[in-house]
Amino acid sequence: MKIKSYLYFLLTGIVLIQTSQLEAQSLTQTNSKKQFMKTEEVHYRNIKANGLNIFYRESGPKDAPVILLLHGYPTSSFMFRNLIPVLSEKYHVIAPDLPGFGYSDAPDHNHFQYTFDNLYKTMQSFVDELALKRFAVYVFDYGAPVGFRLMLANPEKITGIISQNGNTYEEGLSKGWSPIQQYWQNPSTENREALREFVTLKATKFQYYEGVNDPSLIAPETYTLDQYFLDRPGNVEIQLDLLKDYSTNVALYPEFQAYFRKYKPQLLAVWGSEDPYFLPAGANGYQKDDPNARVKFYKTGHFALETHGKEISQDILGFLAGLLQ
Repeated sequence: MKIKSYLYFLLTGIVLIQTSQLEAQSLTQTNSKKQFMKTEEVHYRNIKANGLNIFYRESGPKDAPVILLLHGYPTSSFMFRNLIPVLSEKYHVIAPDLPGFGYSDAPDHNHFQYTFDNLYKTMQSFVDELALKRFAVYVFDYGAPVGFRLMLANPEKITGIISQNGNTYEEGLSKGWSPIQQYWQNPSTENREALREFVTLKATKFQYYEGVNDPSLIAPETYTLDQYFLDRPGNVEIQLDLLKDYSTNVALYPEFQAYFRKYKPQLLAVWGSEDPYFLPAGANGYQKDDPNARVKFYKTGHFALETHGKEISQDILGFLAGLLQ
């Protein structure tokens, strides 16, 4: 009888342990599934703005503070694919594709004037259509002159600024801009033709890989998707028009800098220090004009999110947590 009782209690204990383990495993799987579902709720939408169909990604609680993500050349809102799920747990994230990029309309350059003023006007219409009252803005590359035009026009809406290799200082322009600057000074057919190489796959991959210590961190779908859009019929002319008009951004640098001095916005510059186009001096420039500017460098290239996404995400979350909404 003692042996039977011992076996009974032993078997009962094993069953209870196995049941507890299964319940714990089930709970872990359920929580993991909830977390996966939570971070994957990114919506892909379209809206009319300035007469164009604008594609955008949206995620996060509708009543949460808004952050607007503005991409650069030659990419699209796809560049934020890993950042959006992190930010959207606490923030309402909106990331549009600029006209001529990604899945937004790209009308022929003979029918739509590709200038940074027009890109800004389209994004202003986008902001108005979505009725965004207050938002922080993340700007990168081409997104910087577009976002800073929004900043000038809507100072009451801007809660904070994140500039990821988004330049507003002439000292931040590298020698890589020399052939483009030559085109500004002399917009001849010859100088325009000389820039066609800038929109080739070789040049696109250069922007992703230059300055990167670990090339295996660069996802091939990044430059592959970018080049797919660049290679669409007529898109080269669109990009050459924008390269020509980039001089208007440099002309506005003093106005952007005056804004920083006047409003002293909370600003975080997260910068790939090995960027072949925008030098660290461009990041340090913010601190000359804005006492509330913070600068952090990452030893990587132009597309810093590709190699340092986790670190940058955490730095952005810390920055956003301190903003007055």
